[in-house]
Amino acid sequence: MANILVVDDELGIRDLLSEILNDEGHSVELAENAAQAREARAASNFDLVLLDIWMPDTDGVSLLKEWAAAGSLSMPVIMMSGHATIDTAVEATRIGAHAFLEKPITLQKLLKSVENALQRSLPPPPPPPARFVAAASPTIAPAQRQASADGYAAPAIPIQPPVAAAAPVVDNTPRQHQSFDLDRPLREARDGFEKAYFEFHLVQEGGSMTRVAEKTGLERTHLYRKLRQLGVDLGRAKRNLA
Repeated sequence: MANILVVDDELGIRDLLSEILNDEGHSVELAENAAQAREARAASNFDLVLLDIWMPDTDGVSLLKEWAAAGSLSMPVIMMSGHATIDTAVEATRIGAHAFLEKPITLQKLLKSVENALQRSLPPPPPPPARFVAAASPTIAPAQRQASADGYAAPAIPIQPPVAAAAPVVDNTPRQHQSFDLDRPLREARDGFEKAYFEFHLVQEGGSMTRVAEKTGLERTHLYRKLRQLGVDLGRAKRNLA
């Protein structure tokens, strides 16, 4: 999907953002300070940067100014902070920041901000190729050919080829069958069914937590909590796609 750089001096926040964005199918690189962020930006082109404002070496706004002055601000940047003032957020936006997220960051705001920023960053998909259908030459009836040979022109009556009957549609879509041990307490049997249910939809939706949440009708924060409670291996679900 997208190549994202997360810059934050707090290990817990880096790990959390990395886990969420990886679950959404993105490639994530981490930096714990401005120095590591500079090295990562020099080595790679990113589709999006999540940048903390308060860092021990260089603050995020100064790093944003540095990238803007050097012409390196070719990607949208989302600023993050738990202590920034409105003036700081306005200044970051004026320099070129795409959005500002206040800590603690909610899952809904994070995913929505990332989605909006990537719509600006990623190029639109190419238009589908135009389809051209060559006009078929009409088939000349035998009577017309004979009339032309006898010296007079018969009206051209094209013979339409017979229309082949449509072949019956056969649904070869694989179905997942799961047998359950019903000779168990109700809670254990229900947990086994729910785990198989979510693992099935994770595979069907390509590992995208957003699409699984929409498919199952759960809010994404609740979905993450439910999967951890059931012990669903998100990495295994993605490996099953290979």
